[in-house]
Amino acid sequence: MGINIQSDISLKKYNTFGITEVASHFIEITEPTQLLSAYEAGIFEKDFLTLGSGSNILFTQPYAGYIIKINIKGITAKPHQNDIFITALGGEIWNELVWFCVNNNYSGLENMALIPGTVGASPVQNIGAYGTELMDIFYSCIAFDTLEGVFRIFYNEDCKFSYRDSIFKSEQKGRYIITEVTYKVNSSPSINTSYGAISAELKKRNISDPTIKDIAEVVSFIRVEKLPDPSTVGNAGSFFKNPIISLNKYQGLKELYPDIVSYNMPDGGVKLAAGWLIEQCGWKGKVIGQAGVWKNQALVLINVQSASGTEIFELSSKIINDVDQKFNVKLEREVNIF
Repeated sequence: MGINIQSDISLKKYNTFGITEVASHFIEITEPTQLLSAYEAGIFEKDFLTLGSGSNILFTQPYAGYIIKINIKGITAKPHQNDIFITALGGEIWNELVWFCVNNNYSGLENMALIPGTVGASPVQNIGAYGTELMDIFYSCIAFDTLEGVFRIFYNEDCKFSYRDSIFKSEQKGRYIITEVTYKVNSSPSINTSYGAISAELKKRNISDPTIKDIAEVVSFIRVEKLPDPSTVGNAGSFFKNPIISLNKYQGLKELYPDIVSYNMPDGGVKLAAGWLIEQCGWKGKVIGQAGVWKNQALVLINVQSASGTEIFELSSKIINDVDQKFNVKLEREVNIF
């Protein structure tokens, strides 16, 4: 199948911040073979950006190259002994895949309900929430190599997953376009209520023996309570990564700030709640111009009405500076900046 190249396309509806910028060239991919056509046309020798749902991106200027919008759809499930191998194509909405699994009683994705974005983007930053990370269930993915024009398969160990990171985000950033992902999940539900917010909400609902559907519903409820709906308030979910620091540094902070919110990591480090750090600096609910910090969750930056990408970026810089000055902890942006 060939490709249709559109020119001077507004990106407002293609990013959840609702930033009004323009792409010089725009290509929608609905079949993997179109990537081969784009390669043969020399598209990948020029500046290009792969776009899923635009939920993890901030445009600060017009994009002069080619936007490659991935809109490949499809989900299949293959049982093998006690495991279920779920294969989803890159353009599938992540939350729809979660509910496909929940409705079929396939355990493993329910703690990641309502995370914005597409399947193809999920391995890039090793998405995760409420005690579960993608790398826990990831089996393999197929990705198009834009340098060599071939499809390659990556297994879990090939991806070099770490906290919110992978080979696709670091050493091979921008090279591969993920067209499908296979997850290895279990047909025997394993319930994870390790995060206190989940346990507390289950208790409120008088649920003592939760199903995976209960977990997905509770996680969705918690996220809706904390996070604004991108269809009404422009945002990209969590704007910053939760920083990981050494145990020694944490102990020093704990003496100064006994209420600091933290989580122990398997490698001996300590993960801090970036939202708590930002809130302590007085930023929660604060608005500067058309850019602001969400009133219910300081980790989320919002487009109040008609913010430019530059306004939101400058706000994030002020927050990073304040947190660094107060806690000597350097926040990193989780959102990609263009």
